[in-house]
Amino acid sequence: MISRIDLRASLPDDLRSVLPRAELDVEAALEKVRPICDDVRHRGAEAVRDYNERFDGVTAGSLRVPREAIGRALEELDPAVRDALEECIRRTRVVHRAQRRTDVTTQVVPGGTVTERWVPVERVGLYVPGGQAVYPSSVVMNVVPAQEAGVESLAVTSPAQQEFGGLPHPTILATCALLGVEEVHAAGGAQAIAMFAYGTEECRRVDMVTGPGNIWVAAAKRLLKGVIGIDSEAGPTEVAVLADATADPVHVAADLISQAEHDTLAAAVLVTDSEELADAVERELAEQVARTKHTERITAALAGRQSGIVLVDGVDAGLKVVDAYAAEHLEIQTADARTVASRVRNAGAIFVGPHAPVSLGDYMAGSNHVLPTGGCACHSSGLSVQTFLRGIHVVDYDEQALADVTGRVVTLAEAEDLPAHGAAMKARFDWGVPE
Repeated sequence: MISRIDLRASLPDDLRSVLPRAELDVEAALEKVRPICDDVRHRGAEAVRDYNERFDGVTAGSLRVPREAIGRALEELDPAVRDALEECIRRTRVVHRAQRRTDVTTQVVPGGTVTERWVPVERVGLYVPGGQAVYPSSVVMNVVPAQEAGVESLAVTSPAQQEFGGLPHPTILATCALLGVEEVHAAGGAQAIAMFAYGTEECRRVDMVTGPGNIWVAAAKRLLKGVIGIDSEAGPTEVAVLADATADPVHVAADLISQAEHDTLAAAVLVTDSEELADAVERELAEQVARTKHTERITAALAGRQSGIVLVDGVDAGLKVVDAYAAEHLEIQTADARTVASRVRNAGAIFVGPHAPVSLGDYMAGSNHVLPTGGCACHSSGLSVQTFLRGIHVVDYDEQALADVTGRVVTLAEAEDLPAHGAAMKARFDWGVPE
């Protein structure tokens, strides 16, 4: 069901090249989404409606979800689901509110200061995927940090669903209502990203788009980066578990399965120095997968080239492997898990010990579950309040502070053969601009 890679003899210099990883050719998808995005740019909402009909089988007059439909979805929401979502929102807000940065003013010299102001993006488009599952939690994870950052204008889009009369899933709409989001659009895929990037008659253009999606969404985000800001391209989900002989194979197998449940391309990787644990996890996988609802999907994900069990010589070697892998989600199930977790450099989020499974982070930990995938955790962070803030430096010097440094500025300007830079300094003083 799941392959093995034995790295106990030695670790190769290029670890990333031998580790399991899904094939996701975003570059090839670019050429397929380019004409879609161009069409939306020129024809606006009409083009988006045409693609909704072509890809989702939905014909609708307006892409904007009526306010009454959003309110009705909340009224009809299962009370238990509402309670769980409200607690998810509360915990997520607690964590993200604490992330808000404050402006800092530094006195560089007497009379000369630089202030770093944190200014929120003005308008953001938040993408919530549809497809094989319903993701109200993704609404929470995108909206809450944007709200806590102070973003003034939020628009959510999610694929139109035939089953629900051309609207997004009602649980998505109800979650928007709980969060106070009134602007929701029924559009998915590349056409939704283009709608946000270029604007239409029904949707004012945004400054930034965030949220996970399929390969077409990722390709559209890559194509339109620059027209809009993006959080990340967000490929298939992945979990890596670093475990030793102290780990419970029942827990490890269940956590691998929980991520494999997302998609046939989802990655589930166990890194361990215990062959006995590896054997026990394989047995558990066979038993637990047979009992799950999405057996076929999970089996395909676990059997894919993106999943596997990696055997190493010890926890130190395991740390090198997981740092090279740079997982979206990394679980540490070892003796002294907190100490081991503190040594990890590359991960989207780290889950410590047997009582912090990824499922907790997906819904109720308070952390954000929109995280870098495909090894991008070695240079990128997950979604947070900072995603929606821009640092602006405000320079404030008085006359004397400027005069004191003018000579050095002129020297550097001339060293770079940019004499007009120096002249701009001299123009403020008696010596004027040189001829």
